[in-house]
Amino acid sequence: MQIIPAIDLIEGKCVRLTEGDYAQKKIYNEDPLEVAKAFEGIGLMRLHLVDLDGAKAGEVVNWKVLEKIANQTSLKIDFGGGIKKEATLKTVLDTGASFATIGSLAVKSRNIFEEWIDRFGAAVFMLGADVFEEKIAIGGWLEKTNIDVYAFMQSYMQKGVTQMFCTDIQKDGKLQGPSIDLYKKIISKFSDLQLIASGGVSKLQDLQDLKNIGCSAAIVGKAIYENRITLDELSKFQ
Repeated sequence: MQIIPAIDLIEGKCVRLTEGDYAQKKIYNEDPLEVAKAFEGIGLMRLHLVDLDGAKAGEVVNWKVLEKIANQTSLKIDFGGGIKKEATLKTVLDTGASFATIGSLAVKSRNIFEEWIDRFGAAVFMLGADVFEEKIAIGGWLEKTNIDVYAFMQSYMQKGVTQMFCTDIQKDGKLQGPSIDLYKKIISKFSDLQLIASGGVSKLQDLQDLKNIGCSAAIVGKAIYENRITLDELSKFQ
């Protein structure tokens, strides 16, 4: 199972939120590039980079951070937050992101996202399924929907998307453990899906548990910044 560390950005700084609440913001580092280089230094190969300003504004804000990290590390970056227009998508990919993370757009503007899949290929997208009680939430988790997560995933798997990450809003940023039962259900339904667990990881055992149930990768954020899991432990987990 691959470890994908997360860097969340507000005003160019490395932050974390709790339950997606912008009022519950904590700044961990003023320099995201420094953080990314530390991840690269222990042998990690991926980075989950989230433009929280962009998610809120509906357009990408933290371009420069993506550019810096892409140019000065060899990390494969999935970048999300505010990708609403094709021109923005092209710029994200041209700036150095290996994957574009799509969330709300896949719910609100399905026709646009399906056109992008046809034009750019499903392989460049990482689809985010943010979940509240097995229903999709969008807009930086500010808006709940009645869309069933399983139906949502299946519909895009049929379009060729194989890489999806699922975040349980009720778990994220709380360091109370990941949604093992939810992920088990998803994996049992979709054996071909590359499921990336996201949210709630608080200790090394959580990663082992996710590996044991068959997750292809796990996104880890707050547990690293709060020193619940050390970089040394992550390097040995690989």
